[in-house]
Amino acid sequence: MSPLAELRVALVTGASAGIGAATARVLAAQGCRVAITYLRQREAAETLAAEIGGAAYALDLRDRSATAAVLARVGEELGAIQVLVLNAGTIRDALLPFLREEDWDAILDVNLSAAYRVARAVARGMYARRWGRVVAVSSASALVGQVGQTHYSAAKAGLLGFVKAFAREAAPFGVTVNAVAPGFVDTELLAQLPARKLEDYLKGVPLGRIGRPEEIASAIGFLASDAASYVTGQTLAVDGGLVML
Repeated sequence: MSPLAELRVALVTGASAGIGAATARVLAAQGCRVAITYLRQREAAETLAAEIGGAAYALDLRDRSATAAVLARVGEELGAIQVLVLNAGTIRDALLPFLREEDWDAILDVNLSAAYRVARAVARGMYARRWGRVVAVSSASALVGQVGQTHYSAAKAGLLGFVKAFAREAAPFGVTVNAVAPGFVDTELLAQLPARKLEDYLKGVPLGRIGRPEEIASAIGFLASDAASYVTGQTLAVDGGLVML
């Protein structure tokens, strides 16, 4: 029996909706007991947790002490984390000349620094058990850039460098570390875009449509499974062909 089937404990950050929620469902279907974190959508998170037989935890990932406390609770209540999906993220688009420093700091903190804090806390246990799966959710913006997203693209690109270095460190301990880079996906973040802007963006997607959260979650589920045991340090673009252009 594989470690994934034996231990069955996964943590997905930012999982009350969208890609995170879809990923929680995929991991639950693969045999994991899933812990999810959320920032505001308590009802949605608790409903999802009940649906998949997991647990939901309120967490602002910018709060270092709260992050440590929640990770400790997950370990106590569900068990050692063997699968970690670093999904939480946010956007605050602005052209560079008008980008406020506090927004730059917030985007880097949530999208990059929080991933470091969570991964650092979980990695020690994975190393000790000599098995683990880490999947970071980056973005096509890290690969091709987007107007108004210098801070977001920088954070998500930084996440890819983090994944490559972490993968080299973790490999001797039987831990794989990979990333997915979604393109335009039907989530609340995308809903913030004006319709005309979205139409313009879709002209650059060879498949001619936005993706579904379940399509990204399937890729994450693969990277978290035994089927991907020889895959590490990689970035899987799930973007309808966007990065080919």
